[in-house]
Amino acid sequence: MDQSTLDALLGFAPDYDSPIPYIRRTRAYYAAIGYTTAYRWAHYLAAPFTRLAKPLGQCTVAIVTTAAPYQPDKGDQGPGAAYNGSAKFYSVYSGDTAQDHDLRISHIGYDRIHTAATDGNTWFPLPALRRAATTGRIGAVAARFHGAPTNRSQRVTIETDAPEILARIRQDGADAAILVPNCPVCHQTCALTARHLEANGIPTVLMGCARDIVEHAAAPRFLFSDFPLGNSAGKPHDVASQDRTLALALDLLEAAPGPQTTMQSPLRWNEDGRWKLDYLNLEQLGEEELQRRRAEFDRQKELARPNRPSDQPVKAA
Repeated sequence: MDQSTLDALLGFAPDYDSPIPYIRRTRAYYAAIGYTTAYRWAHYLAAPFTRLAKPLGQCTVAIVTTAAPYQPDKGDQGPGAAYNGSAKFYSVYSGDTAQDHDLRISHIGYDRIHTAATDGNTWFPLPALRRAATTGRIGAVAARFHGAPTNRSQRVTIETDAPEILARIRQDGADAAILVPNCPVCHQTCALTARHLEANGIPTVLMGCARDIVEHAAAPRFLFSDFPLGNSAGKPHDVASQDRTLALALDLLEAAPGPQTTMQSPLRWNEDGRWKLDYLNLEQLGEEELQRRRAEFDRQKELARPNRPSDQPVKAA
């Protein structure tokens, strides 16, 4: 009996249908396109943890996002847009949750093969959180949401961006925060920010798709959705999926028994699971494609350079 027949007999899933190993793949990918100094991902063995001070139905909940406000002068940022470094932001920004916002993810490395980026509700769950407030699941949505820069410098995230987000959340009187990353580095940014918030008395839950990165950084609470990057808040154009994903995150925020608690969503992206073979997988890329990507990566770094901190902060649309 061969292995595939035995697997089928026992009801086993194929080996590829496991959470994508983003740390391993990104290290191998960037080495292959010529970046020989391996990036060191944030790694902790323990996490801070703060319990809710009152019932969730009485809590004001904030959102922290790594999505960027649409900037018409910064090139293509629409559905299917190529990676657009010029649309990046480098300072914390905030927006009024009483208004709708056009936030986009062209500036980061989400899964462009399996994510069309046509529904912002998959990366910015403000409508779902409003619905949760309407039903009484939470007390209220905080007056502002906050944008966390996708910063490869862990020191800048820890010493500058996370304290600024904490200060703004406190100004708004929020009792808890939901953090929603999109790309691999976004997941590290949000994990580090969640750690800072929890260490300073704000309970958090991170909704994400990159399990290894978040757990490597020891986020206090993590709802893992085994979806392509860019869909941390649910499936596109599927309100039931988005509401279910948020409901699971709120359950975890309320009931996690202690730090470093991961809950896996039971929702599946599709029945096949082969999408997990594609993201930054060297086995799927030829040398010519790797060279093209190296040139494009260098070009995007130059496009992003004028947007670095010396420029004016980005404002929510």
